Amino acid sequence: MFLSILAVLLVLRCPDLGLATIRKPLESSGKKQYQVQHGACSYTFLLPEVDSCRTASTNSYASNSVQRDAPVDYDDSAQRLQLLENTMENNTQWLIKLESYIQENMKKEIVEMQQYATQNHTAAMIEMGSSLLNQTVEQSKKLTHVESQVFNQTTRLELQLLEHYLSTNKLEKKISDQSSEINKLQDKNSYLEKKVLTMEDKHTAQLQTIKEEKDKLQVLVLNQNSIIEDLEKQLITASTNNSLLQKQQHDLMETVHNLLTRMEPQNVPGTSFVAKEEQITFKDCAEAYKSGFTTSGIYILATANSTDQTKGFGDPTGEYWLGNELVSQLTNQQKYVLKIQLKDWEGNGAFSSYEQFYLGNEAQKYRIHLKGYTGTAGKINSISQPGNDFSTKDSDNDKCICKCSQMATGGWWFDACGPSNLNGMYYSSGQNTNKFNGIKWYYWKGSGYSLKATIMMIRPVEF
Repeated sequence: MFLSILAVLLVLRCPDLGLATIRKPLESSGKKQYQVQHGACSYTFLLPEVDSCRTASTNSYASNSVQRDAPVDYDDSAQRLQLLENTMENNTQWLIKLESYIQENMKKEIVEMQQYATQNHTAAMIEMGSSLLNQTVEQSKKLTHVESQVFNQTTRLELQLLEHYLSTNKLEKKISDQSSEINKLQDKNSYLEKKVLTMEDKHTAQLQTIKEEKDKLQVLVLNQNSIIEDLEKQLITASTNNSLLQKQQHDLMETVHNLLTRMEPQNVPGTSFVAKEEQITFKDCAEAYKSGFTTSGIYILATANSTDQTKGFGDPTGEYWLGNELVSQLTNQQKYVLKIQLKDWEGNGAFSSYEQFYLGNEAQKYRIHLKGYTGTAGKINSISQPGNDFSTKDSDNDKCICKCSQMATGGWWFDACGPSNLNGMYYSSGQNTNKFNGIKWYYWKGSGYSLKATIMMIRPVEF
C-alpha cells in the first residue's frame, strides 16, 4: 500500500525560538491536520485524506456503497475494520517517518532558528543592557551627587565633632584642675579638721584643768572667808591704833622739822634756798628744771586746792605721798612717764618703767592708766591691772569681797588685794618677811617680802 502525499503544511511553535512556518506544494485541497509535541516545540501538519489510497476492490465497494438508498447485499464491516486498521497502521508508520524526516531535515533549520532567536534575544538583551547602563549612569550621577552631599554633610559633622571634642577636652581639663583643687582643699580641710580636733582636745584638757583649779580656788576662798572675817576684826582694831600712831608720827615729824628749821644758822647761804624758792611756783618739776633750778630740792607747784588724802601727806624732804589729785592734774595736761625704783634689804635694786601713765579725776576714782612696760622688777607688771580704781579705808573700789585697803593697810590701786602695795606698813630688816600688809612687789620678791625703799617718779615724755 502506497500513501500519496500531495501537500504538507508544517507549523513549528517554540516558546524560546518564536514562530517558524514551512510550506510545501499542495496537490489537492483535501487534507487533515495533525499536531505532534516534541520537547518544548509543537509540530502541526496538514495531511491529505486517505480515501484515494483504497484498493480496487474497495473502490468497487465504495462505488456500490455510494448508493445509500440501495440495499446491502452482504455485511462488509469486517473488511471495513480491517481497512481502518490498515489505514491507522499506515498513518502511524507515516508519522514515524515524518518525525524522522523532521528530526533529520529540520535540525539545521531549528539550529538556525535558535541562532536567530538567540541573536534577537542577544540584541534585546544588549538594548536592555544599554538602557540599564544608561539608567545606571544616571543613577551613578545621582549617587555621586548624593555621595558629595553626604560627604559634605559628613565633613561638617566631623568638624562639629572635632569642635565638640576640643571643647570636651577643655572642659575635662577644667574639671580635672577643679578636681585637683577640690582635692587640695579637701586635704587642707582634713588637716584643719585634725588641727581643730587636736586644739579642741587640748582646750578641753585645759578647761578641765582650769575647772579643777577653779574648784580648788573656790574651796580655798571659802576656807579663807572665815579667816578674812577674823582678820577684818583684827584689822579694824589695828587700824584704829595704827591711825593714832600715824597721826602721832606725823605730828612728831612736823615738830622735828620745825625744830630743825629753827636750829639752822641764818648766815649759811646753802641752807636757805627753800625759803627763797617758796615764793616761786611751777607747773611741774620739768618747768622748774628748765627755769634753771637744777638742784634737787623742794619746789612749790601751782595746783588746785585739795584736801584729805587727795592732796598727799608726809614730809617733802623725806617720806612723802604727792597725792592723787595733783598727779591727776599733772598727767592730764600732757603725756607723762612713770618710773618706779625698788630696793630690798639685801642691797639689790630693780625698776619698772611705763611709757605712758595718767590718772583719772576724782569722779573717776583716780583710775590708773598704764602702757608700754619695761624694767627689771619682774617680767610681768606688778603695780596693778590697767583700769583699776584707787581704794582707801573709807572708799573701797577693789574687786574683792573683802576691803583690801584695810587688810593691806594703805591706799592703792587694788584689784583683788593684788600683787603690789607701795603704801603698806613699813617693816625693818629681820621683820620684813611673811608680811601680808607690807611694802610689796610680788613679781620681784614675792607676796610676803616687805621692801626697804621705793620711789615713784614722773616726768613729761618730751622732757
